[in-house]
Amino acid sequence: MTKPLNATRLPDALMNVSTWHNQVLQWLERLYASPRLYQWSLSNPLTRWITKRRTQQIFDLMSGFVYSQVLLGCVRLDLFKMLHHRPLDLQQISLQTQVPEQALQRLLLSAVSLGLLEHRSQHRFGLGALGVPLAMHSGIGAMVEHNHLLYQDMQDPLAFLNNAWQGSMAEYWPYAHDAQAADRATQDKFSRYSDLMASSQEFVVQEILSSYYFEEHRCVLDVGAGKGRFASELALHAKHLKLKLFDLPPVLELAKATFQSKGLLDRLSLCPGNFLHDPLPQGADLVTLVRVAHDHPDEVVQQLLQKIHDALPVGGTLLLAEPMAQSPSRGMDGAAQTDAYFHFYLLAMGAGRLRTPEELMRMMSEAGFGSIEQVPNNMPIHAQILLGRKHKCLP
Repeated sequence: MTKPLNATRLPDALMNVSTWHNQVLQWLERLYASPRLYQWSLSNPLTRWITKRRTQQIFDLMSGFVYSQVLLGCVRLDLFKMLHHRPLDLQQISLQTQVPEQALQRLLLSAVSLGLLEHRSQHRFGLGALGVPLAMHSGIGAMVEHNHLLYQDMQDPLAFLNNAWQGSMAEYWPYAHDAQAADRATQDKFSRYSDLMASSQEFVVQEILSSYYFEEHRCVLDVGAGKGRFASELALHAKHLKLKLFDLPPVLELAKATFQSKGLLDRLSLCPGNFLHDPLPQGADLVTLVRVAHDHPDEVVQQLLQKIHDALPVGGTLLLAEPMAQSPSRGMDGAAQTDAYFHFYLLAMGAGRLRTPEELMRMMSEAGFGSIEQVPNNMPIHAQILLGRKHKCLP
């Protein structure tokens, strides 16, 4: 390990778990390990489904890498777009993909079992329910392809834990671990990750635009604007807004092209800089921080939040949106499974980490923000949204 990690601060409530609660959990653990209970649960119609479900969950954990490679194979063969036009049989798909039928059939049947494809009449294959989004949204396929870098880094998970930031993913995101990235990285590297961010940001953008009312604001500063995907969509969504974009100079050149292509240059101000070293421009009454904080260590995020607070006028607002960790104090559900992905992705990427809403809200409070709240949104798996306001009067 080449540099220290920020550890997640667990909720204080977890420190006060009662002794009897721990004893119950230990008793359940011994109970689950009993062979007699396993046999009884299978013979009992009321409990059989629980045992089968847990067995399937363990098998899915073991087979997860194969599932991801089936998905990657389908993406690389462009099967989803191919079958979106019309269902095809094995021979037709083999001719278009130049993959031998006997081997290709294994991929197709595996994709059917995962819900990506489905059987159609006359021995043809069509899109399954999970394959349709991959045919319609190019950003999903781009992330599937990009994840191959993560899988390469994690081939030996223990070696990876001891040598994070040394693999292909860290090289892909130079700014995450190199404070002088703007001076060292070539333009093509900025174009590469900016294109990926823009293509994969569609769902996050829609979550924000459908969950927050922008009419009360007049000027927005988007920090870490990237290629300008969010800011340009916001400009189209709220036509009264002026937009300021802050990012590294090579990245802002890409953002300028995005705004120009949509005829929005007259509402745009470019503010080149590096928030690690430079102050943020003033004049905006709303600052947006979209998928930025989780890329950086705690001390950088705290410094950035303070700079945002300083740049805002009295009564100004910060909107922070990104994937967030499931809070242990609120219990675990299916959404918590995404935490494992983001924990390791961010470790491989650089110095960032996945934080709970409570952690981020505490950091916002320490930077001086008040009236901090979480904005409900329909699909938290894409991003969760926090708001903080600069006090209108002295505390």
